[in-house]
Amino acid sequence: MTPLRSRVYEILLHQESAMGAYELLDKLRETEDNAKPPTVYRALDFFLDLGLVHKVESTNAFKACHHFGCSHPVQFLICDTCGDVQEIQSDGIKETLEAKAHQNKFQVIRQTIEAHGICHRCQ
Repeated sequence: MTPLRSRVYEILLHQESAMGAYELLDKLRETEDNAKPPTVYRALDFFLDLGLVHKVESTNAFKACHHFGCSHPVQFLICDTCGDVQEIQSDGIKETLEAKAHQNKFQVIRQTIEAHGICHRCQ
């Protein structure tokens, strides 16, 4: 864990919504003048591999995982108005998906479900 990686992770931990890599780079440059895009992408890859950060595929953004010590399928509620991203855990979704995949002789390796809508603050 390098100091730059620690800083990237700290920034993500304190964000309500997911952040794009360049938005993260801008925030990192507030304290690390010499930060470059590869620095951020390497840090994000490192944290993705560890399961400490999730990628929100539909917006190409990243969010820190707050469910430590477990491997779980990722499910997000994404507000299209304010950009808030909530990570949720819904009982039964993983099992239903795996059962359907098994019926179709398909092996699920990674699963992310993203639901777009409007959060309670923006309604």
